[in-house]
Amino acid sequence: MQLRLDALEAHLAKGLAGLYVVYGDEHLLAQEACDRIRATARAAGFTDRSVFTVERGFDWSSLLGASQSMSLFGDRQLVELRIPSGKPGKEGAETLKALAAAVNDDVLTMVTLPRLDAATQKSAWFTALSDAGVALKIDPVERAQLPNWVGQRLAAQGQRVAAGEEGRRALAFIAERVEGNLLAAHQEIQKLGLLYPAGSLSFEQVQDAVLNVARYDVFKLNEAMLAGDVGRLSRMLDGLRGEGEASVLVLWAVVEEVRTLLRIKRGVAAGKQLAMLVRENRVWGPRERLIGPALSRVTEGALEKALALAAKLDRQVKGLSGGTPGNHRNDPPPDPWDGLFELAMTVASPKTAPVPPPRPRPGPAAPVRRPV
Repeated sequence: MQLRLDALEAHLAKGLAGLYVVYGDEHLLAQEACDRIRATARAAGFTDRSVFTVERGFDWSSLLGASQSMSLFGDRQLVELRIPSGKPGKEGAETLKALAAAVNDDVLTMVTLPRLDAATQKSAWFTALSDAGVALKIDPVERAQLPNWVGQRLAAQGQRVAAGEEGRRALAFIAERVEGNLLAAHQEIQKLGLLYPAGSLSFEQVQDAVLNVARYDVFKLNEAMLAGDVGRLSRMLDGLRGEGEASVLVLWAVVEEVRTLLRIKRGVAAGKQLAMLVRENRVWGPRERLIGPALSRVTEGALEKALALAAKLDRQVKGLSGGTPGNHRNDPPPDPWDGLFELAMTVASPKTAPVPPPRPRPGPAAPVRRPV
């Protein structure tokens, strides 16, 4: 059966299943879920543990042997199978189906996988596993949900932010500093627990304690662009530049979004349903919620002009040409990162896109703190 992460505690309180499948790319939450299953298993007498990691040349028979054998000391055992690629192959698929069909009260099996696409979730081997046990999908914490997530984590360690606007500012501050890095968010929350006693935290205390540990993702840039969040867009571009991200990759991501918007815009004008166009253009997740407001904000002509600017930026970032101040009003700025900001602003804030607001120039790339 499928189980939501927030229902895991209640499920474990009722008793263990014989098989668990934990899948998703949010490593902190997946790790915590697996830790809770392990702890419950130990308390239930599964004290012998075997761990298998599927790599090239993996011997699938060893997994079946472990799942069907008894411990030398008569202990119940936990068998963990990790498939980092999410693709077990033909032999592995058959073995997983056999594993799902085998029932052994003295063996608890836990399979961990990365995020799986829809086709893989419908495959015979995954269906067999989820039908035989519990499939726990680990969804990422979206940017809009992050402040509430931080607040819940603080509450779990006996702390809370101040009430009202000050508290909202404090949660937003933490969310901005750890964007894209949930493990770092966890570390910063733990640090607040060490620095300050239980109770209310002021904005100043949060600001003094929390470091800038953001890990900017070029593919999250599109969300800020579609949402019209100019401040976040500017921070992300400066962060990507500071982390040494290739400008050509950032340009590709922004242009793909502009092209998608233009295709959908033209499709709607031709009388097609927006929902159908969204599916055809593979717009999923947070982008699916943001695409409608973005379409109403930008015109077809503005998107066509954005593609013309993108063509000039493409030559510029590849070193084939560069913008010259005063050369032509339609030329990109001399600095390609300013051009990228101007291009993204055609969607984020079309009214101000031709003249982007002043942005502080980033200094030398500072080292980005990573969780150990």
